[in-house]
Amino acid sequence: MPDENPLIGLVIRYAFLWSDQARRGAIEGVKDRPCVVIFATRRRADGRWLVRVLPITTRPPDDPDATMTIPAKVRRRLGLDAEESWIVLTELNQFIWPGPDIRPLPGRLSTAWSYGTLPADFFD
Repeated sequence: MPDENPLIGLVIRYAFLWSDQARRGAIEGVKDRPCVVIFATRRRADGRWLVRVLPITTRPPDDPDATMTIPAKVRRRLGLDAEESWIVLTELNQFIWPGPDIRPLPGRLSTAWSYGTLPADFFD
């Protein structure tokens, strides 16, 4: 589990809960997936971090305007799947950092939970 502060652009493994799953009553995501941290702020009340993440998927988008393609060189640098991937811009999860839904990366050390950060020029 991460013990450092969340960084904008950080790609983590997370049990993302899609909005259609939540509407059906689910309270936890079914599949762990890469997600990118797009927002992080300390709460005044307790000093804990409030974080928002967008999911990354390899499923081709129904609406290309609702996604952002991750270039192959960025996928390679992060160690993501070789197949094409998209950041979904229309789905969002919010949680207190670090949350129980942050997961270890598959096939890596059990303490590894981050793929790294998106390059600043791509994130911007």
